[in-house]
Amino acid sequence: MEIKKSPKADLQNKKGLFLEIGLIISLLLVVAAFMYVPKEYRIEQVDLNYGPIEEEITEITRNEQKPPEAPKKVEIQVFNDILDIVTNDTKITTEVSFDEFDADAEIVTQVVEVEEEEIEEDQPFIKVEKMPTFRGGDLNAFRNWVQGKLRYPQIAQENGISGRVVLSFVVERDGTLTNIQVLQSPDRSLGDEATRVVASSPKWEPGMQRNQPVRVKYTLPVVFQIQN
Repeated sequence: MEIKKSPKADLQNKKGLFLEIGLIISLLLVVAAFMYVPKEYRIEQVDLNYGPIEEEITEITRNEQKPPEAPKKVEIQVFNDILDIVTNDTKITTEVSFDEFDADAEIVTQVVEVEEEEIEEDQPFIKVEKMPTFRGGDLNAFRNWVQGKLRYPQIAQENGISGRVVLSFVVERDGTLTNIQVLQSPDRSLGDEATRVVASSPKWEPGMQRNQPVRVKYTLPVVFQIQN
């Protein structure tokens, strides 16, 4: 079966028409390209009335250093008339008037007597020629007296505290006891009780050194013991 073509559908017949249309469009594009004018750029006119700003120029100066001043001359004047240098053979005379002195005047001298002050030594002795005595006995007699006067502190007894208290005291020139100090104690209550008893001691016979009563220092141990 043969296919029939319509003369209207045949593009070969319109080939020349398409060619003419293409030439016309090309011509219009060329004409439009020549007619295109680029935008003008104008340079604005410079304002001639505008004046430049004047800047003040400051000159840089350097401080010139002054040359050092020349040292002032110091003149030392030597007075030759003050000192007169002489040789050993020259006799020197002095003008001294003895009119004020009376040869017959008596010269009185006064002797000032200086009394010797007795220096009393307050430092107690440890050992003297005759040691102090307590009721005719020695330190052991006083220790027994103290042990018999002690009262065991209740607080120490309840807590089971016992031990030895060491005291020191001074037997004065009049036989009284001073400077009682606790040197060692297992408890404060025991030390206070021992101090109380020693402070209540009667007077002693003072110690003697060169037939003079002196102060003597003692150390006394006191024992506190709980009896079952």
